[in-house]
Amino acid sequence: MAGNLFSIGKTALFAAQAGLSTTGHNIANANVVGYSRQLVVQESALAQDYGYGFVGNGTEIAQIKRYSSEFTNTQVRAAQASASAFASYGSQIAQIDNMLGDTTSGLSPALQDFFKSVQNVAAGAGSTASRQALLSSAETLASRFRSADAQLQEIRDGVNAQIESNITVINSYAQQLASLNEKIGAFSNNADRPPNDLLDQRDQLLVELNKHVRATVMPGSNNSMTVSIGSGQPLVVGSKAYQLAATPSATDPMRVQVGYQTGDRITMLADSALQGGELGGLLEFRSQSLDRAQNSIGRIAIAVASAFNDQHQLGWDRNGAAGGPFFAAPQVEWSRANTNNSATTLSLDGVVISDPSKLSHNDYELTFNGVDFDVVRLPGREMLPQKVVTTLPATEIDGVTFNLSGTAAVGDKFVVRPTALGASEFKLLVNDVNKIAAAAPIATAAALSNTGTGKISEGVVEASYMAAQLGGPLTLTVTGATLLADQPVVVNMPDGSTVSYLAGDPIPYTVGDEINIGGAKVTISGLPVDGDKFTIAPNTGGTGDNRNMRLLGQIQTTKILDGGATTIQGAYAELVSNVGNKTREVQVNGAASESLLEQSTEAQQSIAGVNLDEEAANLLKYQQAYQAAGKVMQIADSLFDTLLSIGN
Repeated sequence: MAGNLFSIGKTALFAAQAGLSTTGHNIANANVVGYSRQLVVQESALAQDYGYGFVGNGTEIAQIKRYSSEFTNTQVRAAQASASAFASYGSQIAQIDNMLGDTTSGLSPALQDFFKSVQNVAAGAGSTASRQALLSSAETLASRFRSADAQLQEIRDGVNAQIESNITVINSYAQQLASLNEKIGAFSNNADRPPNDLLDQRDQLLVELNKHVRATVMPGSNNSMTVSIGSGQPLVVGSKAYQLAATPSATDPMRVQVGYQTGDRITMLADSALQGGELGGLLEFRSQSLDRAQNSIGRIAIAVASAFNDQHQLGWDRNGAAGGPFFAAPQVEWSRANTNNSATTLSLDGVVISDPSKLSHNDYELTFNGVDFDVVRLPGREMLPQKVVTTLPATEIDGVTFNLSGTAAVGDKFVVRPTALGASEFKLLVNDVNKIAAAAPIATAAALSNTGTGKISEGVVEASYMAAQLGGPLTLTVTGATLLADQPVVVNMPDGSTVSYLAGDPIPYTVGDEINIGGAKVTISGLPVDGDKFTIAPNTGGTGDNRNMRLLGQIQTTKILDGGATTIQGAYAELVSNVGNKTREVQVNGAASESLLEQSTEAQQSIAGVNLDEEAANLLKYQQAYQAAGKVMQIADSLFDTLLSIGN
């Protein structure tokens, strides 16, 4: 019995010693991130039957239990992925928000200053100083457009660099997880005795991984885990790690995309497939906010340049010549996929902006189907009903005319970005104050001999007039209720209908009708009488004439975007509002995600966290158990000595 008692004491001593070691391990790792508390689980050793009953043989350690909940771990990983995504998105979009909201160096003040200078020239067309100020403010506006685009490009370059950095970190974590899977598998022959510290390391690595990309975890055999990302692409399977690759876009070498590498093959992953984490936030920001902001600023630049150029070219400068383009007209950017057939000769150089008022914020992907091109509107990948053909007539989509030439192979892809270069290529072309076309190309007058109260308007011209200008004065003579003209005339009625007349034909006329003579348009008001005459002639003395400049000033308040529904300032305000609202939305969602992460972490730590007060109590408990076990062994030794003395 003494020997049995000695064994019982020894098992109790070992159990208490294991309890002390485990408690000390918990205390030592209390501040280690990802550590889960452990506890010695004891059970009774198999008792021995002595006939009169079973006598216990002490205790044995069943396992070192690790307190960890996969449910709370999953919640923490999901919350971490969401919080990191919003933090990444928020830090990026805040840069755009600050840039657009700058009241001193932003684009809005430059637009206002430019049109103020236009109004100043309109108020004093003969002033060289006001003309010089107009050129200066125009150059400032052009500089601001280019600067805004350059800042967005810097943000884009930064996003590319961060995408590459995240991919490097993700690949590193994948390798470490695969290595841990292998080690854990080697030590997991007994399911009740897992390598707890290695499991903690792996769980913490999974949390770190979710800071960069949302990862799905599936438990496997022998305590292994399978980790997948995106739309189910495996990142870690057992002891094998797969790799991501930072790869230039097939249609834009300056745009870094995420590729999934299997052997020597790299499969491009859609931006929308990789959600959560810093990487997911970066990809979403680029496609949803950065691209749209750059396209929106480009669209505004194109609208300003197009509208101003069109009207400026309908004016007359100080040199007595028609006005030329005031701003450079940006080109449409397009690119071909590097996967296209090498024999493809198709060119999209004929793709031009035909109606700036219809331009959208989107880009377009064209895919040849063997007959014509399917068109997808990016970034939402909306399939459009229109098809782009390689024959005339050319196809127009959202204000862009697709005039293609050459041949393509089935599957060939092209990306068209109509407004991407709008801001970066916005430049002032006029550098001479004498070439500012402030005057109108025609002059109208009522004869001094007129006896009626009829008046003729100042007149405006359209592009057709500039192509075939008046060779000399044109006279309109009132004869009863008609007019006589010595050139062909088109009368535009208030109801929108038109009637054409030959030179010398009586023209039935009602006050308010618009008279169009080769693109020069006038109206007659008041009450003209028989014999009254009105003349329309080339403007030969336009030095102080401000009529065209007044029309240029009206561009600021004219609705020339969104199909004639939005002004230039309105479009810019919409951009600022969109970015501001998105910034606020991301901030609010980010704060909510951080709160959820905090709550999930607290729930996890309530199970897995080390409580030092509890561990201190355990130390006392195991210390007393150790002392008691030692006393048992001491008594057993004393009994054994007694037995020996009896034998002597």
